Amino acid sequence: MPLRIIFMGTPEFSVPTLLALAGAGHEIVAVYTQPPRPGGRRGLDLKKSPVHEAAERLGVPVLTPVNFKGAADRQVFRDFNADVAVVVAYGLLLPEEILSGTRHGCYNGHASLLPRWRGAAPIQRAIMAGDRKTGMMIMKMDKGLDTGPVALARTVAIDETMTAGELHDRLMQVGAELMTQAMTKLEAGELTLTPQSDEGVVYAAKISKDETRIDFTRVAEEVHNHIRGLSPFPGAWFELDIAGRLERIKALGSERVEGTGAAGLVLDDALTIACGKGAVRPTRLQRAGGKVLAATDFLRGTPVAPGTRIA
Repeated sequence: MPLRIIFMGTPEFSVPTLLALAGAGHEIVAVYTQPPRPGGRRGLDLKKSPVHEAAERLGVPVLTPVNFKGAADRQVFRDFNADVAVVVAYGLLLPEEILSGTRHGCYNGHASLLPRWRGAAPIQRAIMAGDRKTGMMIMKMDKGLDTGPVALARTVAIDETMTAGELHDRLMQVGAELMTQAMTKLEAGELTLTPQSDEGVVYAAKISKDETRIDFTRVAEEVHNHIRGLSPFPGAWFELDIAGRLERIKALGSERVEGTGAAGLVLDDALTIACGKGAVRPTRLQRAGGKVLAATDFLRGTPVAPGTRIA
């Protein structure tokens, strides 16, 4: 029999899994997502999450509790009489009463090869650290932070030019396929769980604004990984003097190239920038409030002379 599923997720990353489960014939009895947030140019309009909008298209009831501290919210969850809850980037910590509030508990789709990169920003952290592989894992949730036993896993290679946005898009499709497989096995009573190793635990802390500025004193490989790990959001940046005014420029793509010089020194007309060791060349740039441009187009309108020092 198809499973009765409560789906819990918020961003675009979660949507393919919701659609895949519905497409596989499971009954999505309810969707939980973050409440609508201020949006629009002036922030006056309330914008529903991507999962909220997808659930409405499916005709599924949507609930947006701020938390599960109230007994009424916990009771509503139990009253759906679901077989299982599926959680993908929901954004709320779940109390034990919710984790045990369905017949089979809660299963989470997590974008790393656990126990490496437990926590909030596994995609960005994997690239920033220079990892050559990551993956998706389906785990049964417990009260710890991404500590539950693993049901299924799939490895995904990270090539040296891949950005966080590109890896995000790859993993969200892999996650949808993997969660659908997990629920098929669960339905058949064939899903097995393997405890995570106690070795190799690394935490993926949320990206802070303080670490988005590019530090050209680091070696070129680390600068390159920093740029692509923060692309497209929130974006790594540097400051450039344009017509006597310092402007913040986001670098949303880069390549490692040959070059030596003082850290932050522009070495040629193509915006090759010296690092602590080696050099990088941004490939996509964005001025504050402007469009993302290929570096060649950016430099056509805003030439940067060799010898310029970038902060």
